[in-house]
Amino acid sequence: MKRRIAGCFLLVGAASVCLTITACSKTDTGRKVTIPVRGEVYVDGQPAAMLQVQCHPVGGIDREDPTVTQAVTDKEGKFQLSTYEAGDGAPLGEYKLTFVWQDFSMISASYSGPDKLKNRYRKPDSSEFTLTVEQGSAIDLGRIELSTN
Repeated sequence: MKRRIAGCFLLVGAASVCLTITACSKTDTGRKVTIPVRGEVYVDGQPAAMLQVQCHPVGGIDREDPTVTQAVTDKEGKFQLSTYEAGDGAPLGEYKLTFVWQDFSMISASYSGPDKLKNRYRKPDSSEFTLTVEQGSAIDLGRIELSTN
């Protein structure tokens, strides 16, 4: 009987830990906790304006609560990742970063044409750029150097 009671307490304790972890990874609004992430992208030694930066979860997309985290660089090549609103950051987790640099049309408000980076940084599976987002302070990725060659 004592073993059965001890087993129940152990099960209840484990469930409490799981619920606490889940609760800590969400905000009061039901959104995932995000940590601000910024950086800058240079291509061939120059700031890259209007370059698309995307985060791809290493373990695959969260099927229960999917999100998209991305950014576009400004004229100085600087960016801030966004998930729910501008500059709010990335949810906790591990990511591969990808980069695509196409022409942006102000008329259609869309990207088109060939990737100026020749698709070298487009695939998450072959990306050498990783990001780990943990609870805590904002993350500065610093200067990311890419090449068209």
